[in-house]
Amino acid sequence: MTKFMDVHHGMKGITAEQLSAAHRADLAIEAEEKVHFERAWADPESGTVYCLSEAPSAEAVQRIHERTGHPANEIHPVPLTV
Repeated sequence: MTKFMDVHHGMKGITAEQLSAAHRADLAIEAEEKVHFERAWADPESGTVYCLSEAPSAEAVQRIHERTGHPANEIHPVPLTV
């Protein structure tokens, strides 16, 4: 499985509660696509949200995000970590 970092734009003013709710929505159905969302971060001022996941493909990540109502604007594989 590959790690992916996805980026969502246009979420200016997102609160910790909203970020947590979105993350929980992804977690609730992630197994259907064999995805695991590990963590999410947000910058409410810029409206940027980042999600780290492990998945079989970027398309699987996007399908989960689309189904939970917050499609990613960018999805990047992360093949190397230190």
